[in-house]
Amino acid sequence: MPDRVGSKGRPYRTFVVDGFEILVGRGEGGNDTLTFEVAEPHDLWLHVAGGTPGSHVIVRNPEEREVPRGVVDVAAAAAAWYSKARGAPRVEVHLCRRSEVSKPRGAPPGLVELARWKSIRVKPSPPGTGE
Repeated sequence: MPDRVGSKGRPYRTFVVDGFEILVGRGEGGNDTLTFEVAEPHDLWLHVAGGTPGSHVIVRNPEEREVPRGVVDVAAAAAAWYSKARGAPRVEVHLCRRSEVSKPRGAPPGLVELARWKSIRVKPSPPGTGE
């Protein structure tokens, strides 16, 4: 079960799952700040697929190790929950290293391009629900 960490006043929400910090962007500007100012190149980055609006999600990975599947599943479910796809039974979520994410020149806040990624399908759920 994730622990909620104080994130009031920040452009992102913070949760901890099995010792991994998960950060969830708040709004388009918060997504940009989270992805390009807070996240490190080796952190895991997640977002719903298909151009659906939603939060950028970062799994902090300071030790650059393999992120356990259970942590990835919680982060992906959070990405689906904090998106316009929340009501869908299953949602495709893209994930990659933060270093694979770039911002096109002149792109609006929150819009990014991915160099390469993997996809997983998850049931949308907020961190802490145990689903």
